[in-house]
Amino acid sequence: MKNMKQQIPTQMAAVLLEGHGGIEKLHYREDVAIPVAGPGEVLIRAAAAGINNTDINTRIGWYSKKVGAATDSGGAGGFDEIDDDDASWSGIPMAFPRVQGADCCGVIAAVGADVDDARIGERAIVRNMLRSYVDYRPFECWTLGSECDGAFAQFTKAPAKETFSVDCDWSDAELASIPCAYSTAENMLHRAAVGAERVLVTGASGGVGSAAVQLASRRGAEVIAVCSESKAAEVQTLGARQVIDRKADPVAALGASSVDVVVDLVAGPAWPGFLDLLKRGGRYVTAGAIGGPLVELDVRSLYLKDLTLIGCTFQQDVVFENLIGYIERGEIRPVVAKTYALREIAQAQQAFLAKQFTGKLVLIPPD
Repeated sequence: MKNMKQQIPTQMAAVLLEGHGGIEKLHYREDVAIPVAGPGEVLIRAAAAGINNTDINTRIGWYSKKVGAATDSGGAGGFDEIDDDDASWSGIPMAFPRVQGADCCGVIAAVGADVDDARIGERAIVRNMLRSYVDYRPFECWTLGSECDGAFAQFTKAPAKETFSVDCDWSDAELASIPCAYSTAENMLHRAAVGAERVLVTGASGGVGSAAVQLASRRGAEVIAVCSESKAAEVQTLGARQVIDRKADPVAALGASSVDVVVDLVAGPAWPGFLDLLKRGGRYVTAGAIGGPLVELDVRSLYLKDLTLIGCTFQQDVVFENLIGYIERGEIRPVVAKTYALREIAQAQQAFLAKQFTGKLVLIPPD
């Protein structure tokens, strides 16, 4: 590994997830060994790391099929019963301890074999859905902070090919808001081929939802956002033409068969109404179910209206590449609601679960 030796200590501060469960499973330590960049990898001195639903879902084992409740019902304390064998998003048992953190913004501090040492010093972000480790096989990937250690630390490592230099004047916290939330949102829009049409976005004040509002608006869509009334003005500034209160009936508010695409991050009890909203030939696309994963489907709505249902996890390479272009051309800008010191991760996750903010919460590791 080629590095700037005088700037890299042997130990670092990091948050270790010691097992599935409540916030008490997160342990801030300052004696964690710094990872070593292997062949084709870079070592990154992390400057900021965003918080995402996937961090919470992974910690509490929400992905286990034994869990049928909304994320927030176990977000702070975990669930009484999960199956460890399927409690990660990939269905592969988690290895503990694990450094979580899917969002990474930082500076390349060292490079492994086969990586040009000219990259040392680059300011970069990491594609959170890593394909290098699975030989770029279709519909397979690792998530930074799940199948490998992530950015809730002073240092992390990642494949050089999936670590992208970014030329912009954004803060570290802003850049750290991009990888998970914006790639998830862009992937949904890409897979649903969203254009200049009418699009409903649920959970529109959250990290992914606020990204989807901006990105769909960028594509020329007429965006209708669903969020709490208190956040309506903020969401409108992101590009929403209309905002519907999340407690309202969207079919009553908009009319049946009035929307081309539903971009859904919530699911839960309101789900059947989303299909009623769609026009004939409409598309429903999802990458989350924070309101509850189990829904009731009337198959007649699906086939009689010629609807398309699209589930999104895997991302084609073009998705993240597009985001870098949007950033560098000044076409998007994330909303950072608040930053916290890395050691304040418990407080930050409690604030995340309370959902009293718009945009992203970001952790800042010590220098």
